Amino acid sequence: MKSALTDARGEILEIEQRETPRDEMVAFQEAAAATVVNLQSKAVARGGQVSAVGVGVPGVVDPNTGRVSKSLTLPLLEESDLRPYLSAISQLPVIMDQTANVAAYGEFICGAAKGLQNVMYVDLGPDIGSGIILGGNLHRGPLGTAGEFGHMTVNPDGWECACGNTGCLDTIASETNLVRRTKDRLFHDRSSSLSSLALPGRGELTPQRIAMEALNGDDFALMMLERTGTWLGIALANVINLLNLDMVILAGSVMVAGDLLLHPVVQEVQDRALKAPAHHCRIVTSLLGGQAGLIGAAMLARDAAQG
Repeated sequence: MKSALTDARGEILEIEQRETPRDEMVAFQEAAAATVVNLQSKAVARGGQVSAVGVGVPGVVDPNTGRVSKSLTLPLLEESDLRPYLSAISQLPVIMDQTANVAAYGEFICGAAKGLQNVMYVDLGPDIGSGIILGGNLHRGPLGTAGEFGHMTVNPDGWECACGNTGCLDTIASETNLVRRTKDRLFHDRSSSLSSLALPGRGELTPQRIAMEALNGDDFALMMLERTGTWLGIALANVINLLNLDMVILAGSVMVAGDLLLHPVVQEVQDRALKAPAHHCRIVTSLLGGQAGLIGAAMLARDAAQG
């Protein structure tokens, strides 16, 4: 559970992290409330005061009810609405949205997409999440499910996804499944510097490690990133054709690989999407990195409080 105090421009003044309670909703609420109250105290100590609270949650937030309708990552949040509880504790207006939406808003207001109008933010995390800005506004859809990019079918004969579908992009290109695919192939190819990490008790194989070995010139790691980039590019080409975006922002720890992952994505988009929207749309790495969600939640709360 990561929290921050920002100024009105999105500059982070204080930041906190604490373990996320995953078993009891009461414990989760209390942890969230404690960090809000603590940051309020720090604002006062700085000679100011908090004007609003923004919350990003890993799940679909129904815009009609304000409740989390689905969360594969944190099921205890389903059917919950944190806003009344946090508002009563803090005596402040509280706005809540999906984590990818608030991160997209952060990049739109303060980051790589500042000044643009039509943007897609893609978080290549344990699950692929995305947020979409259309015409300068967050596009949530009538049920809040817009932006479920990770559940776009790219291979009907592929792996079963946690959502119940088969062959979702998430089963191929998420960080979790990049590691799974890498481990599967390493059992058959022991020439890579990553090979020992595929065996039990030999260390942890992570997306960052794969990216770093690729940067160090490991051919196997390079191949895994290129194949991941190809699948991402196939899916993004369809989105770019559909929405005629100004920019796509890629985020996640694996993006430490930079152009090694970005290049195959861009190449696939250029090969598959219509030429005009493909050339118009810039595909870049997140400018705000791991702070995008914190800044975006704060800016979304700021703008909601102002009107």
